[in-house]
Amino acid sequence: MTLLPPRESLRRKREYEGNTKEGTTHMEDRCTAVLLAAGKGTRMGGPLPKQYLPLAGKPLLAYSLETLLKSPVITDLVLVIPEGDETYVRENVLSRITEGREKFRCFAKGGAERYNSVASGIGAIAWPCDYVFIHDGARPFLDEATLERLHKAVRETGACIAGMPSKDTVKISSRDGFVERTPDRAKVWIIQTPQVFSCELIRDAYGKLLPQLPELVERGIHVTDDAMVVESITGHRVRLVEGSYRNIKVTTPEDIPLSEALLQNPASQ
Repeated sequence: MTLLPPRESLRRKREYEGNTKEGTTHMEDRCTAVLLAAGKGTRMGGPLPKQYLPLAGKPLLAYSLETLLKSPVITDLVLVIPEGDETYVRENVLSRITEGREKFRCFAKGGAERYNSVASGIGAIAWPCDYVFIHDGARPFLDEATLERLHKAVRETGACIAGMPSKDTVKISSRDGFVERTPDRAKVWIIQTPQVFSCELIRDAYGKLLPQLPELVERGIHVTDDAMVVESITGHRVRLVEGSYRNIKVTTPEDIPLSEALLQNPASQ
């Protein structure tokens, strides 16, 4: 882990205060973004992990990194990457960021599973922190409005996640591949990131999760997102907050041309 000396951006603070609507954002909050970029991207194929693949001439990871560092909501950032990638990321990703780089605090070592990487990122937070924004680096279309909605919601509830109501009917399947039931589409959301929690809550949840993992795996319970950790370990309710249908996750080769089309048409929803 490489710590950088803390620095404050007075200009960004003043800009944030000037653009803040009463009751939506609060200058006194310290919000740390934990940006996950430690995956191997096996479904994407190719020699480079997907977080480093070029998207319209820029590494995929650079898009969400730039949004988080520029955002007045975010005050600090931890970047979770594979061990040994620090020099590559500094030279090929961080070097492209021109605004907000003083918010980058350190690298954290990625783990074998997503929850290991999240735990590593949270464990790297060694400065005052009120709220933690956990985001997948493979979601390049994060926008400022979503960050502001999440910030407002987490101040009210302590736990919230971005998502969108499902446009499609969803079926729950049986183990042998038959329809088991059809949930009410009006209650079905497609979950995204960021997922945002009070720092105390998410630290407590992951601190209790890790010792229980062998038992959970034995019971066939697979932890797929941070909200599931908070829900199952602490019982704390998690609020759904509208994100954006553009906030897609780049996972397979087919997602690259779709992402480039979205970049060419930023006004589309």
